[in-house]
Amino acid sequence: MTTRRRYSIREYLSPKVLTMLALGFSSGLPFLLVGNTFGFWLRDEGTTLKAIGFISWVGLAYSLQFVWAPLLDRVPTLRVLGQRRDWMLLSQIFVAAGLFAMAFVGTRYGLGILGAFALLVAFSSATQDIAISAWRIEIAADADELGLLTSAYQLSYRVAMLCTDSLILVSAQHLGWPLSYTLCGIGMAVGLIASIVADEPVGAENALARKEAEKPLWTVRGFFDAVAGPFIVFFKTHGPAALVMLLAISFYRLPDFIRGPMLNPFYHDIGLSKDLIGVVRGTAGLAAIFAGIAAGGFFSLRLGYMRALLLGGVLQAIGIAAFALLSFSGPNVGLFTAVMVLDDFSISVAGVTLVAYMSSVTSLGYTASQYALLSSTYALAGKLLKGFSGAMVEALSSHFGLLTAYALFFVGCGAVAAPSLALFWLLTRRQNPA
Repeated sequence: MTTRRRYSIREYLSPKVLTMLALGFSSGLPFLLVGNTFGFWLRDEGTTLKAIGFISWVGLAYSLQFVWAPLLDRVPTLRVLGQRRDWMLLSQIFVAAGLFAMAFVGTRYGLGILGAFALLVAFSSATQDIAISAWRIEIAADADELGLLTSAYQLSYRVAMLCTDSLILVSAQHLGWPLSYTLCGIGMAVGLIASIVADEPVGAENALARKEAEKPLWTVRGFFDAVAGPFIVFFKTHGPAALVMLLAISFYRLPDFIRGPMLNPFYHDIGLSKDLIGVVRGTAGLAAIFAGIAAGGFFSLRLGYMRALLLGGVLQAIGIAAFALLSFSGPNVGLFTAVMVLDDFSISVAGVTLVAYMSSVTSLGYTASQYALLSSTYALAGKLLKGFSGAMVEALSSHFGLLTAYALFFVGCGAVAAPSLALFWLLTRRQNPA
């Protein structure tokens, strides 16, 4: 058995980890502001479930990262901080600008204008994610430190999502949605500062410099290496299993993506107040997130990536299906808290195990492109299908009523986990044949 390094408190508070916490917060902050929380704002304005589902397609930007990720590996931008940090800084500026614009225009100019600025935020946020993920993988000294940085990233990412999934509801209740989005735009300063003070990964900088010297980007050979090289190397490295890996990853978070746009409208429709949702998410939900992240890291180390993924997938399916219980209980605070805790814990476990697995299979020199390929793969199917989530609920409600339709929808979302679990089980059998 491999001996794992034990970290001291000082190492948990090292500049790398603290920087990763700030960057993880910056990465997680915009995600729900163009997703589930955006849906709550639109529902408050009387937007139909079908329209909310369709406008959630702005999140497809997160699923197409691989298209422009090669630019982040090879194309310089500001030429001030280094390849990774320049891209981080530039994308963070555009995220903040987009959030300010969303707050300014609101819904009074129609969904088209608001949706266009939401798309700007989503595209810039996806670009930020590519750069931060590459920095996280490349700055790590070894596999153990990568695990530590990944846990730090997931922790602060989930804290940011908690802010934009719960605290913002309390803010919106008392200050309104536009001011709440403005405050989130100001919150992007955390990432801007972190990008400026962070170290640039030396090994990656040297690898990129060698590539540029051997295969200049603006030559045919260099352009081909930038665009196709990351994917060729990935498939050569993993062989026939590469396609199974990509397919399994694409299905893994499908239950969470599909149910996402309907979650806040569901709370609205069963009569839960924004204050109550915010308090539960900010207390019991926060504790469950911390526990889930710690458990996800523990499972990845003790069980191995594949078995941890299987466990996380099962927990995720159960946690999502449990929301069906709320359809029949109404605004029951105790049950809502229990379901929220289970969901936050299970989603955190699934998130950490998946990110740890994807981080472990990238190659230096192609980090941004390969990780973007994996991130796009895990998000693409879900981002496409979630656009139909509102239409699904409305179609079911015409036969069963709205609340029963929600219950059937959540149970169905949980069941969607089955294909991914089967594929990862096959990969486990391939790695450990009987």
